[in-house]
Amino acid sequence: MSAAPDTSAVDGARARWFSSRRPRSVTELDLYCFAHAGGSAGEFLRWGPGLPGVRLWAVKLPGRAPREAETPYSRIDDLVDDLVAQVDFGQEGSAPREFAFFGHSLGALVAFETARALRRAGLRQPRHLLLSSMQPPPLRLSSRTHLLPDDELLAAVERRWGGLPQVVRDEPELRRIAVRQLRADALLAETHTYVAEDPLDIPVTTFAGDQEDPGQLDWAEHTLRGCTPHVLAGGHFYFRDPGQQDVLLGLMSRAVGRPAPTSA
Repeated sequence: MSAAPDTSAVDGARARWFSSRRPRSVTELDLYCFAHAGGSAGEFLRWGPGLPGVRLWAVKLPGRAPREAETPYSRIDDLVDDLVAQVDFGQEGSAPREFAFFGHSLGALVAFETARALRRAGLRQPRHLLLSSMQPPPLRLSSRTHLLPDDELLAAVERRWGGLPQVVRDEPELRRIAVRQLRADALLAETHTYVAEDPLDIPVTTFAGDQEDPGQLDWAEHTLRGCTPHVLAGGHFYFRDPGQQDVLLGLMSRAVGRPAPTSA
């Protein structure tokens, strides 16, 4: 009799890259959430009750909580290549599951590039891309934010995305951690080199606050399945308002709940 396959390495990789809370009811789809610059994976796990039938998986990147001790990536292509090589998306035990990606800000860019890396590797694709508050590539960003002194870096971040929590400003250790993570994530964004490929065969839904650049909604050139935009009230972190979070989760639930249209 052959030995049972050793899944410890696979399980270990999933635990290293993903956090999840076991749902209380049956779910039919996995939603992998990619956080914004300086963001914590845990912020999205609280969305679970607002997405019935969906199991949330928060993507944990090196250099961010709870992997602060690890060296962060400096290039998105290295990050997504390792992520795709080390874990199986939409897999629970031996059973394949439908899955989708949600990304906010920098996380939207990482989610998009992860979907393209899966395609290049000949692996299963997400059923849907949900992309929030990020302009489509090729990006038009400063290339020097990550090189700024600490005070100037924080000022640049706040000009673009809004004020940091007061506790971060007041607590030196929290401020030091925030600066380190924001600098690493600015480097990821500013060194991103977009390589043109065929559009993805995946439907895309985009979101942005009404105080943001509306150009962030238009990802149509990157998909063959259509791009559906939604504008919500607020700024870059519109979903931190409880009312707008409910609106967002409702829109997300309807988007991923619809079967992907078939190709012509």
